[in-house]
Amino acid sequence: MWRWVRQQLGFDPPHQSDTRTIYIANRFPQNGLYTPQKFIDNRIISSKYTVWNFVPKNLFEQFRRVANFYFLIIFLVQLMIDTPTSPITSGLPLFFVITVTAIKQGYEDWLRHNSDNEVNGAPVYVVRSGGLVKTRSKNIRVGDIVRIAKDEIFPADLVLLSSDRLDGSCHVTTASLDGETNLKTHVAVPETAVLQTVASLDTLLAVIECQQPEADLYRFMGRMIITQQMEEIVRPLGPESLLLRGARLKNTKEIFGVAIYTGMETKMALNYKSKSQKRSAVEKSMNTFLIIYLIILISEAIISTILKYTWQAEEKWDEPWYNQKTEHQRNSSKILRFISDFLAFLVLYNFIIPISLYVTVEMQKFLGSFFIGWDLDLYHEESDQKAQVNTSDLNEELGQVEYVFTDKTGTLTENEMQFRECSINGIKYQEINGRLVSEGPTPDSSDGNLSYVNSLSHLNNLSHLTTSSFRTSPENETELIKEHDLFFKAVSLCHTVQISNVQTDGIGDGPWQSNLAPSQLEYYASSPDEKALVEAAARIGIVFIGNSDETMEVKTLGKLERYKLLHILEFDSDRRRMSVIVQAPSGGEIEKTRIHVDEFALKGLRTLCMAYKRLTSKEYEEIDRRLFEARTALQQREEKLADVFQFIERDLILLGATAVEDRLQDRVRETIEALRMAGIKVWVLTGDKHETAVSVSLSCGHFHRTMNILELTNQKSDSQCAEQLRQLARRIKEDHVIQHGLVVDGTSLSLALREHEKLFMEVCRNCSAVLCCRMAPLQKAKVIRLIKISPEKPITLAVGDGANDVSMIQEAHVGIGIMGKEGRQAARNSDYAIARFKFLSKLLFVHGHFYYIRIATLVQYFFYKNVCFITPQFLYQFYCLFSQQTLYDSVYLTLYNICFTSLPILIYSLLEQHIDPHVLQSKPTLYRDISKNRQLSIKTFLYWTILGFSHAFIFFFGSYFLIGKDVSLLGNGQMFGNWTFGTLVFTVMVITVTVKMALETHFWTWINHLVTWGSIIFYFVFSLFYGGILWPFLGSQNMYFVFIQLLSSGSAWFAIILMVVTCLFLDIVKKVFERQLHPTNTEKAQLIKANSSIKCLDSMCCFSEGETACTSVGRMLERVVGRCSPTHVSRSWSASDPFYTNDRSILTLSTMDSSTC
Repeated sequence: MWRWVRQQLGFDPPHQSDTRTIYIANRFPQNGLYTPQKFIDNRIISSKYTVWNFVPKNLFEQFRRVANFYFLIIFLVQLMIDTPTSPITSGLPLFFVITVTAIKQGYEDWLRHNSDNEVNGAPVYVVRSGGLVKTRSKNIRVGDIVRIAKDEIFPADLVLLSSDRLDGSCHVTTASLDGETNLKTHVAVPETAVLQTVASLDTLLAVIECQQPEADLYRFMGRMIITQQMEEIVRPLGPESLLLRGARLKNTKEIFGVAIYTGMETKMALNYKSKSQKRSAVEKSMNTFLIIYLIILISEAIISTILKYTWQAEEKWDEPWYNQKTEHQRNSSKILRFISDFLAFLVLYNFIIPISLYVTVEMQKFLGSFFIGWDLDLYHEESDQKAQVNTSDLNEELGQVEYVFTDKTGTLTENEMQFRECSINGIKYQEINGRLVSEGPTPDSSDGNLSYVNSLSHLNNLSHLTTSSFRTSPENETELIKEHDLFFKAVSLCHTVQISNVQTDGIGDGPWQSNLAPSQLEYYASSPDEKALVEAAARIGIVFIGNSDETMEVKTLGKLERYKLLHILEFDSDRRRMSVIVQAPSGGEIEKTRIHVDEFALKGLRTLCMAYKRLTSKEYEEIDRRLFEARTALQQREEKLADVFQFIERDLILLGATAVEDRLQDRVRETIEALRMAGIKVWVLTGDKHETAVSVSLSCGHFHRTMNILELTNQKSDSQCAEQLRQLARRIKEDHVIQHGLVVDGTSLSLALREHEKLFMEVCRNCSAVLCCRMAPLQKAKVIRLIKISPEKPITLAVGDGANDVSMIQEAHVGIGIMGKEGRQAARNSDYAIARFKFLSKLLFVHGHFYYIRIATLVQYFFYKNVCFITPQFLYQFYCLFSQQTLYDSVYLTLYNICFTSLPILIYSLLEQHIDPHVLQSKPTLYRDISKNRQLSIKTFLYWTILGFSHAFIFFFGSYFLIGKDVSLLGNGQMFGNWTFGTLVFTVMVITVTVKMALETHFWTWINHLVTWGSIIFYFVFSLFYGGILWPFLGSQNMYFVFIQLLSSGSAWFAIILMVVTCLFLDIVKKVFERQLHPTNTEKAQLIKANSSIKCLDSMCCFSEGETACTSVGRMLERVVGRCSPTHVSRSWSASDPFYTNDRSILTLSTMDSSTC
């Protein structure tokens, strides 16, 4: 029970040692001295809250907001002392905000709980008591033997015991873990591989000793001790024996494995970061502004308190005849009275920071998030998927992104390799509709001599080498094989491709065309390149049929050929090659092939060279002996194998080269180029191999052809890494004109981040593009963390589609999940989910731009209108002896932010489009105008604050000097009273701040008109009813007949109009001259209309050359509201202005002559 409680509260039981001992099938020793180790259950938890901690944890997170904490203090003050306003005015809105936010966050976490329950409740089969028992995934215990069928996902980290294959091997895909969709082969130890039934497994007596859980996906060390006939057999266990949770079984009927890591201790779970509450830059700015306004509030309260006691220092004002003190007041402590008065003033002025701001922001974020899901441009018709919003708190952060970190496989690419070109004996071919088409004249390759196949080899040009060898069979030496047939036989035989659903009839009837239906063969490969090449060879007419009993079958021109597979020389990153030796039934044009390979590489294609070698029987026997000795060695096995491989893979005869394209998603190149133009730096973080990652970076435009590619790879020590970083830094400084791209692998990155963070960051900042390959999931998160905490504090965005990307998605300020082919873990754990990478441009440039402008204006406007609201209250204290008398009626105090001025800004924050969306997407450079939180800078904040104070002074002193002492306002000569004066100030204020909002609006709909003018009308109608009727439920009604009396005065109407015009006129003049003399790019772009006859996307088209500031007052007023009539536009340009022909030319920065605009 106590352990369960500890797990519920998030505490895991501590491990007692560095290793764990696991008894397979939980057959513990019976001697009574053994105490089993305690392991956690198999539940996955991605949610933030539980039933037990939701209330305290959620309240703690909400009261981290300065505003919420502030209003809590105000509410408590109102409860403790006698204040001018009721505690309800602060307590009720605070309770509403806390409740709404808690419900929203609780609902989001409830969805995560449902997702966890779906995973934890998945049915699985375990071996217990000599039979298969069906249970749920969460009930798997460490030591249980689990049966997994084909295409099922492993529910825990398992050590493979056996499969339906005699050799105990199986194939899995780890796409959701490391992003690689290719198949990987895992093998069981020989002693357990033969136990293929439940009954035989029930007799197994074995113990596994292994390391405690760690996050590294590629590292595992352990051993299995098997007891057979009273003897113990020890077998080493490595990564090849470990089946990771989240991986999927492929091309294998079923396997049995023993669970060694479960639940949150699996490698997949350890690579998840704990989900924390993300806070946007706008919210942080709001908190900063709030602190400034708190200082203003406290200052006003202190000034008012001091002036009150200064004023009361005179006896006639201390206790006037109409306000005698009680005995208790005379005897009370002066210090307590001072504190009480200070708190009372604090409550009186606290409306300068309205809690309605946070209510409106929450509503704006929640309602605004629906527009992303409704956007048809973000809908992917093929997969029937629309954009999803999982967290609405970060909408505006989409407009502040400075770094984009993206996965490669499945995010930039479609996970589909396609054969494009090849070079055979110095002649280049392209595949067109299943035919090989030569690009030039084909010389006669027949010279009357017979060539025989002895060895075929893949040899990767420049960056990696792959070879394969054949042993000649004497009875087949007289068979004639053409060079191109030999080339594609090498392709069809040198691989580790597996096949299922084989149907061989009618395949490959012609040498250069295909009769192969896609459904006839299904290939599975450990490398996507291998799969693409074998499929290409099948289309050409040389079809790999499959392998069985160490025999590989190939159908050539309808004729079946069998080759005995003798040895496979596996691929490794040091040799960068892979070979096969087979037993089977001329030299190449090296220079021409090298030229062709360079051409392929410049196109961003993945190049692979083909070669062969003839082996005699004596040579093969020597190779076979040396391979056996190396593979059975217990010490330095890898080094010995490398020496043998090097001995075999030399003196090869070149056949040709292939070029394979990793198919990119649609419009990836344009999207990356647009991000670059917007000032966003793009980093690619992938778990793929170095060569694969670089190739895709070139093809997607992340790396340019002319870019100088720098490498920080294969670093073995801190000193070596530091020296390499210093060399790279020197090269960048020496070649400062050239653009640089950096490639770094996971091992080198770990060394760089350990001791040389500053040097590494300096190199990265000076590179136009950075590619990180062979990255573990947590390394991706660490890189993002490093950028986040750098001195510039940039806003980061991470994009990924697999479970291996969850850590970086959760680490970045904004996480985007791609709903691709690698499951839904990334989409579920992201803030936003989209179907394709290309949708990122509209999500940032349009939605992000709009959200940021809307909420930035909302925040500034709220502070502005509340400065206007409270400053007259502060000024009024100078005329009422600081008696804490309110200027406004209590109903007006409550409804000002709730009803009278709330709807126009809310609708603005939902619907405003200050620039046409097509212009925003076509001109990514406009994104720079809002970067680094510029709309919420101190300069802009001071402008709105000073504007609010100036308007408040006009409201108060305008009303005071115009009608405050005028005895002619009423027919009986009676002057206006206190409530009439306050109502006049309030009326001018409501009209002014509403019209100010109208001036800020560029995109008008009927809803805007309704709420803007409707708010003013509602205020008048409400005031007439409120003051024109005696309401029985109100104890006192100070406003009875006041508003009607005010409106009956012509002077009051004149004063209202004059003060409103005065307030807004200066603001209009400022905007006119700013737009005319120093227009920003955004203000220029506002002149563009989507349906206008102006075709130039550069808004300079709307500015006449040499036009002066005072050319047309009417034209200037049009610019105030961001409108430009096409009939009034002079289409001439300055010679220095850049112009672009169309969307594509904008992305490539190509210029055009102005006469074409």
